[in-house]
Amino acid sequence: MPNDAQVASRPLVLGITGASGLIYAVRALKHLLTAGYQVDLVASKAVYMVWQAEQQVRLPGDLGQQTLFWREQAGVLDAGVLRCHAWGNVGATIASGSFKTQGMVIMPCSMSTVGKLAAGLSSDLLERAADVQLKEGKPLVLVPRETPLSLIHLRNLTTLAEAGAKIVPAIPAWYHQPQTIDDLVDFVVARALDQLDIDCVQLNRWQGHGQKTEGDD
Repeated sequence: MPNDAQVASRPLVLGITGASGLIYAVRALKHLLTAGYQVDLVASKAVYMVWQAEQQVRLPGDLGQQTLFWREQAGVLDAGVLRCHAWGNVGATIASGSFKTQGMVIMPCSMSTVGKLAAGLSSDLLERAADVQLKEGKPLVLVPRETPLSLIHLRNLTTLAEAGAKIVPAIPAWYHQPQTIDDLVDFVVARALDQLDIDCVQLNRWQGHGQKTEGDD
């Protein structure tokens, strides 16, 4: 059995697809790197177009430049460990079940990716890495960002949930009294990382309503 140090040294795989809402991935990366985690990142081909559309920013194709790009976007230049993988490199470490990880989060997750994973298709590295998590019985967390959901979407998500994936829709809460967009985004990021038992996002968690603690009148 692995000890705590060995488990902590295993990287987390962060998959980023072309769904709207790339801020979720950026905030997740910020918190993970700040906390000193190792992250293996793979962005799908569609992400290049979405970044241009949403942020008017070009995602570099060169992996070295891409690593710096993601660190700059997250605002974390010198903490944690970040390794970027090309979307077409199906020979990368994260494509193999023998490569030990803490699991994988796909954030945000497009319905195209959901459909391919539900059908067992692996046309790029992101999909292959996710398929590996399922076949190895490792944690796979999907953060879908779509509305409304069609019956096809719902059935595909159900198939993945039945296969062991955790589905954490990008739906913020209000009980923690968010003051900024980052507060709303961080709630979703925290709940997604909770599924991997990773607690690195400062969050005002629910303490119960109308409950008294010892010593209260």
